[in-house]
Amino acid sequence: MSGSGFNKREDSFEKKFAHDAELRFKVETRRDKMLAAWVGAKCNMTAEEIAQYTSELVRADLKTPGDMDVQHKIHADLKARGVHATEAEIRAEMEKCFVAAAAELT
Repeated sequence: MSGSGFNKREDSFEKKFAHDAELRFKVETRRDKMLAAWVGAKCNMTAEEIAQYTSELVRADLKTPGDMDVQHKIHADLKARGVHATEAEIRAEMEKCFVAAAAELT
């Protein structure tokens, strides 16, 4: 393969990687919005409180790689408001919201 062909292939892989990363970010952000609405319904939050909580979830999601930070935040926040939800229930809702967000954006 010529050097030019290799460079084109490399550029193609880099563009795909960037596109996939951007799409994943959008899906996770949409998922966090759905999760905030779910938490809001459980905690009887106002629309304004849900919007604020959405921002908090997105920020928490950006702090460390993976979803555990979001899961732990939701668990702690629900517990602080006296709402019982197991880690498994939260994880299941996160998965459900991720699938729904991915379907909306792809």
